[in-house]
Amino acid sequence: MSRALIIVDVQNDFCEGGTLPVEGGAELAGAISEYVDAHHGQFDHIVATQDWHVDPGAHFAENPDFTDSWPRHCVAGTRGAELHPDLDTEYIQAYFRKGQFTAAYSGFEGLLAPDDAVPTGDRKPGAMPVSAGTAGRSEDGGAGDAGAPGGDDAHGEETEDAIGLDDWLQSHDVEDVVVVGIATDHCVKATALDGVQAGYSVTVLRDLTVAVAGDPEDAIAEMELGGVDIA
Repeated sequence: MSRALIIVDVQNDFCEGGTLPVEGGAELAGAISEYVDAHHGQFDHIVATQDWHVDPGAHFAENPDFTDSWPRHCVAGTRGAELHPDLDTEYIQAYFRKGQFTAAYSGFEGLLAPDDAVPTGDRKPGAMPVSAGTAGRSEDGGAGDAGAPGGDDAHGEETEDAIGLDDWLQSHDVEDVVVVGIATDHCVKATALDGVQAGYSVTVLRDLTVAVAGDPEDAIAEMELGGVDIA
């Protein structure tokens, strides 16, 4: 039996200064880094998820309702989609990118990023790695096919061998997962509830999440009702 930590969507656009900031996001990035540095030995695997939008349709809106539609955020290959620089990536083994062509809140909708898009420790946390796919791309992601979603080809189409988060966890014999990240009332909640549905024992570390709504009590209650342990 293995235990995994899932770090959900700690990305620039969801932190202060981003296009869809959640209050406390930047501070949370640092807090998660401190937690991982102190407790990484308690986990067999550590993974992270990213919103990675190419053309998610009605998920983006000029006049969003902030329930089903949102301002443009975490566009694939842009700085906003990068992990926040205060999130230390040293112990993260795999990255799962979600929402390329539709709304996707749960990390279990994510696909494994290709090896050349995964940080190798020779870059500053939060900086995009340089590879054949990213060379020549501007900071706002305006050139070429760079930033194609992980598990996809250069044009964002899913490849036959794309690996989802559930498949990856199962292949590593994971049974227990701990979830942290952004936001308590959206992607953290969706990831945790999907984890329970997939058969995992799921714990959310409340103090290592932040909520869009500010008061996450309804989301916490919904997760507890769905079988998630809150610590």
